Amino acid sequence: MRIQVRRTGGFAGIERHGEVDTSARPDASEWHTLADQAVASGHSEPPLGIPDGFNYEITVDGRTFYAADPRLTEQQRMLISRVLKGGA
Repeated sequence: MRIQVRRTGGFAGIERHGEVDTSARPDASEWHTLADQAVASGHSEPPLGIPDGFNYEITVDGRTFYAADPRLTEQQRMLISRVLKGGA
């Protein structure tokens, strides 16, 4: 599974990208479960966020969905955090 996150917005407007390929990871099943849960709560179009909040474009195996602060689910928040930290 390939997971990509693009974060835009925020006070400084700095864009961040991250990507994780789970194919060779020993914790791949954990990533798959988390990604499936995050996708289930995503939006097909970018939702309205808040001023200076972050907006997220998340792509899982070619399927893209969107989320925005402050209305992230716990699974979306965890997935975004892990991907932007480089898969840690």
